[in-house]
Amino acid sequence: MRNRINQLLHDIDQKKIELKKEYAKLKEKYGFKIEGRKIIWNKDKVKEFKKYKKSILESIFSARVREVLSIPFIYAMIVPAVILDLFLFIYQETAIRLYKIPLVKRSDYIVFDRKDLAYLNILQKINCMYCSYFNWVVQYAVEIAGRTEKYWCPIKHARKKAWYHDWEEYFADYWNPEDFKKTFCDLEAFKKIKR
Repeated sequence: MRNRINQLLHDIDQKKIELKKEYAKLKEKYGFKIEGRKIIWNKDKVKEFKKYKKSILESIFSARVREVLSIPFIYAMIVPAVILDLFLFIYQETAIRLYKIPLVKRSDYIVFDRKDLAYLNILQKINCMYCSYFNWVVQYAVEIAGRTEKYWCPIKHARKKAWYHDWEEYFADYWNPEDFKKTFCDLEAFKKIKR
């Protein structure tokens, strides 16, 4: 049973690699290239995109009442996101280092490329930057938590969960105390991380 579960988790990792390759093909299709962290668009594409751009006033006045009412609740979430980001930094610099778990590279999770889209106005770009920040903080937190769980609590759950992080492939089966003993506080699985 364990081998089949681990094989499925491995297959999911392989599909993620395939997905990255498919995203890479889109660069050619949509006329852009990536140099470092910068997106370089084909000039014709930029002209084409500008035809779809809404004015800021059009964005504001086309908003529905429910969208306007939700704004304070959405943007209030920046406070816990920034606090979480700060605490994740402190946690990594202390606990993760003490455990000798490889640090999660924050820069791997920071992606603010939507600002380069010519069909978005400044208001839409700000909203996209906010969503990007909030989502990458959460994904960054999940990776840090997953590595911590792999170190301290590497046991698969007996009940089905809605989502699995990448480290569960290295967890002991719920019913297997011998495997747990081998995987507890073990750093071997972290060798798969590319530095």
